[in-house]
Amino acid sequence: MAKSAISFVCQNCGAAYNRWQGKCESCGEWNTLVEEDITGAATMPVSIRSKRKGRLFALETLTGKSNDAPRLPSGMAELDRVTGGGFVRGSVLLVGGDPGIGKSTLLTQATSLLARAGHRAVYISGEEAVAQVRLRAERLGLADTPVQLAAETSVEDIVSTLSEGAAPRLIVIDSIQTMWTDTVESAPGTVTQVRASAQALIRFAKKSGAAIILVGHVTKDGQIAGPRVVEHMVDAVLSFEGEGSQQFRILRAVKNRFGPTDEIGVFEMTGLGLREVSNPSELFLSERDLGSPGTAVFAGIEGTRPVLVELQALVAPTTLGTPRRAVVGWDPSRLSMVLAVLEAHCAVKLSGYDVYLNVAGGLRIQEPAADLAAAAALVSSLVNAPLPTDAVYFGEISLSGAVRPVAQTSARLKEAAKLGFGRAVLPESARGETGGDSGLVLNTVSGLTNLVAEIAARGNPRGNRQANPDEYREHLPEKEHLPEKKHLPENLPEKNATPARFRREGR
Repeated sequence: MAKSAISFVCQNCGAAYNRWQGKCESCGEWNTLVEEDITGAATMPVSIRSKRKGRLFALETLTGKSNDAPRLPSGMAELDRVTGGGFVRGSVLLVGGDPGIGKSTLLTQATSLLARAGHRAVYISGEEAVAQVRLRAERLGLADTPVQLAAETSVEDIVSTLSEGAAPRLIVIDSIQTMWTDTVESAPGTVTQVRASAQALIRFAKKSGAAIILVGHVTKDGQIAGPRVVEHMVDAVLSFEGEGSQQFRILRAVKNRFGPTDEIGVFEMTGLGLREVSNPSELFLSERDLGSPGTAVFAGIEGTRPVLVELQALVAPTTLGTPRRAVVGWDPSRLSMVLAVLEAHCAVKLSGYDVYLNVAGGLRIQEPAADLAAAAALVSSLVNAPLPTDAVYFGEISLSGAVRPVAQTSARLKEAAKLGFGRAVLPESARGETGGDSGLVLNTVSGLTNLVAEIAARGNPRGNRQANPDEYREHLPEKEHLPEKKHLPENLPEKNATPARFRREGR
């Protein structure tokens, strides 16, 4: 009989230790070590382990004919876009997201559509009773679909039940943290149980050819809970994102062995479930506040789909010793870089202002092409100069202040023209990639200085806003376009206390 072995396993990364300690040395997290019984084959004496010889297998060359993996369309175009065209037979997908974001709703709709198409679809719930799942299906209007439903947490019982009869085409396990197997003695939800349960379900998927979707919990920082080894075991990892105050939901592929990892699916949460959004640009721009300073429309690319979204910036004088920098939907490090370039190369002093930047609609932007739109929105808010309502912006800003080209310029311009925009501000070196058939007026910029000067020339100080267009006079190509000094309030205070100012005051 195997001797009992106790180990302390980190619930974040899966590292094991012989004794308890407050901090995991592998991932650096605190208070994540849990005592687990790891009795098993690894602790058995070598004398009683299996000593069978390995079997021979054939080796093949790199050349040869390869067939595309057969796929099963889910019936939801946005879900199929993210997965790469549908579910691959024998594949295992891991879906993660915040509680209440709509994971169960999405998978209930997907299984119902497959069941209506004549495929065997099974929904196994480990968190809810059968009656609760039925209530959700009734609310979504899917109670009449032939989905096979069960509330079970034993992996052995699930595999034995699903092995009877025809193999299912799609199996949903909600969630993997509630599953447990007899092969290990740890409590459900621990690293050992999650790893062993996922491994047993993956073996069943490869053997039967059924596609399995595992629902995973997420931690407070948005990462899928449990050991990271589970993400390496599955074929695809999907992240369901969205803000609780917004009705938009974004399904993003983090890992996909059978498809792209940069595609997104856009859904809208309604009273009847998730509705697919075929044109996300129109949805994100539906509530624009036209003519307001600090707003710019960014023409971005998510996978193969162009997406237009509004960037909102607010620059306000600070009362704190250290100005605040708050970002929603964009990389904070990217904002810090843009602010540094504006101050170093464009004479825009923002050290005395709080800066807030928001991506409208709950979308998270990851590409650096949003630099130009963010810079335009920041300067527009600083000098109180509304940007043209029919203009879109895209371009990457380098540390030298130059505006660099980005990929898929033609697709961005075509999407902007389709939504009624009339002009585009883009890098000068990207003019040859426009295709010439977009129908937009192209305003190319080679450096950020020219764009800042153009926006500052239209500025109108308001309230206690300390914006002085004279700071940008030297950057304008034609000085007569600047407002005259007589239009500015007299005795306008300076933004920064410089040594020259102290000398003028006789200090």
